[in-house]
Amino acid sequence: MKNHLEIKGLTHRFGGLQALTDINVALKKGDIAGLIGPNGAGKTTVFNLVSGFYIPSQGDIMVGGVRINAMKPHQIAAMKIGRTFQNIRLWNEMTVLDNIRISQHYQLGYGAADAFFRTRRYRDREAEITRSARELLEVFHLSDLAEEYPKNLPYGIQRRVEIARALSLQPDLLLLDEPAAGLSTADVAGLIDYIHWIHDTFHLTIWMIEHQMEVIMTLCRRIQVIDFGKEIAWGSPEEIRTNPEVIRAYLGDGEI
Repeated sequence: MKNHLEIKGLTHRFGGLQALTDINVALKKGDIAGLIGPNGAGKTTVFNLVSGFYIPSQGDIMVGGVRINAMKPHQIAAMKIGRTFQNIRLWNEMTVLDNIRISQHYQLGYGAADAFFRTRRYRDREAEITRSARELLEVFHLSDLAEEYPKNLPYGIQRRVEIARALSLQPDLLLLDEPAAGLSTADVAGLIDYIHWIHDTFHLTIWMIEHQMEVIMTLCRRIQVIDFGKEIAWGSPEEIRTNPEVIRAYLGDGEI
């Protein structure tokens, strides 16, 4: 089976700083995999390169056999790649419904003149976007919150809204950047069930960064570990849990 996501020799520099060196990844369609490492290891830089916020200094990023190195974020979204962020990036002055709606505007299907004159094309497309957003909120059991503002919602619900917004792009590949950050113990348990449900329901390939080992070890079939921008381990949860290099990187001693 062809790899869904394949990264070869990914290297990135910020000026004279070497942030990543020769990172390699291969994910099959339907995989759920983790990317972990100590703070500052370069994990979010990897996701920023895959999602088009940075252009790699060297290496190739392939999705479905297509090289996406030089694509902009909106072009990568059109490649059916969704993304969440470590710090929740919802528009707090827009309703939950509008947060979902606006995420679909990378593929409007109408131009500025249509919007200015409110042509039939504009009205039909906007109605379609709203209908699609409401259907998604219903699937995620968020319909009752459609007219709420994210800033008024509990943090765990904001995370659900952010993931729903990423899924409004109908991605095949979902990148989750620390989805459990800031969540309570009870919310973390709910998040694990939520991601399981998303994976099984939407048949996605999921790649996630996470510091909470409970989340990674429960959800991920394979885990890659990087430290100082280099891979130090790649394997099953049990292999990672007992890997001496991983233990040293995280704790200096003991078991994860």
